[in-house]
Amino acid sequence: MQAKVSWAGGVSFSAESGSGHTITLDGPPNLGGENLGARPMELILMGLGGCTAFDVMTILKKTRQDVTDCVAQLSAERADAVPSVFTNIHVHFVVTGHHLKDKHVARAIKLSAEEYCSASIMLEKGGVTMTHGYEIVELDT
Repeated sequence: MQAKVSWAGGVSFSAESGSGHTITLDGPPNLGGENLGARPMELILMGLGGCTAFDVMTILKKTRQDVTDCVAQLSAERADAVPSVFTNIHVHFVVTGHHLKDKHVARAIKLSAEEYCSASIMLEKGGVTMTHGYEIVELDT
């Protein structure tokens, strides 16, 4: 896996993934930024959300759950001192669909957190306390 991050002026950077996708990173105005893109730590949190949501959806599809939507809502706390690393992250899933089974949703989240989500496991091994929760929104048939 590769990436390239190029300075775009001020505290703004252009990041290109090895697969050819580009995003803008920038800082807040009080640190010289123009708020043109996400902060680097926000990208880590979003990457975690994408990684675990991918796993959960893949697992739920394999168990033939009729999912119409899956949202991973992430909240994080960071250390007060520099480096301001993540100390706690909570991932709350809102899974919507028809006839969803609680045991399948709970199992998918547990499998992602403990076996499949590289980002989650890496952060936890780095000392971040990871917690998970979920709710199921049942659609009328």
